[in-house]
Amino acid sequence: MAESPENAAAAPAPAAVPAPAPAPPAPKPSSPPPSSGIPQRYDLDAKWDACLDLSIRRVAYASLAGAFGGLILFRSPTTRWASVALGAGVGIGAAYTECSYIFNGSPPKWSSKVSTVPSAHSEGDK
Repeated sequence: MAESPENAAAAPAPAAVPAPAPAPPAPKPSSPPPSSGIPQRYDLDAKWDACLDLSIRRVAYASLAGAFGGLILFRSPTTRWASVALGAGVGIGAAYTECSYIFNGSPPKWSSKVSTVPSAHSEGDK
């Protein structure tokens, strides 16, 4: 229904709503911030967190890949479980390697040079 002009003029204008007060600052976390003065290479808590997260993911994904591959390739339940175990082993190995890099620093630099040390037999034959 449409309002008549008399009713519209008699209605008071709505009052302005005041702006809300700013929110209080968030409380500080109980754990120390990342800039707590501990260098990144000595922060064992962060290293363990990263290693556990990485290990769980790698083992789970590799086990699922082994289960999927076993489901497609094998008929016997024994060989299917063996493929799951193989996938879990690959995941554990990959996680172990990556965690050793995390804890010990960068991976070793493999050189393609072969050291040649003269042996006593090669000098005596001449």
